[in-house]
Amino acid sequence: MADALKPDEQTAMIGIGEYRVGSFPMMTIGLGSCIGLTLYDESSKIGAMVHIMLPDSAGRQDRPGKYADTAIPLLLKELGIKGAKTKSLIAKMAGGACMFEYFGTNLNIGERNAERVRAILKEQGIPLKKEDVGGKVGRSVTFFPANGGKITIRRADGTTGEL
Repeated sequence: MADALKPDEQTAMIGIGEYRVGSFPMMTIGLGSCIGLTLYDESSKIGAMVHIMLPDSAGRQDRPGKYADTAIPLLLKELGIKGAKTKSLIAKMAGGACMFEYFGTNLNIGERNAERVRAILKEQGIPLKKEDVGGKVGRSVTFFPANGGKITIRRADGTTGEL
């Protein structure tokens, strides 16, 4: 298995608004107010990761992985194509930090992102098993679907953890 905190040549790097579906390692870095969401089917060991930037697309069709309201349905569709069962999925998320207080106003984008993801998962009947959200520190997340859906987190303050 790859080092839990360092990508290797087999790790799919996921940028803002991007997603991947499969059993290979996936990593997204630099989550501030953005959300790194994983969906995982333990029986098939297939997972998906998306780097969500904003809570609502407001009807925009560009980069559906960028918005919570379009990213989650997209992941469900792609996971189904790969053989995952929606009723078996579990979700975990990280990010949603408050990164913009220094502008003199708290925009709460991170909090709004996390709330929207929670609401959509609830609507879809997908349990949110664990989360590491909020605060004022950025995060990077690595997801290992083939290894029981293990998720490791490295925070910008140097601390690490697992979901």
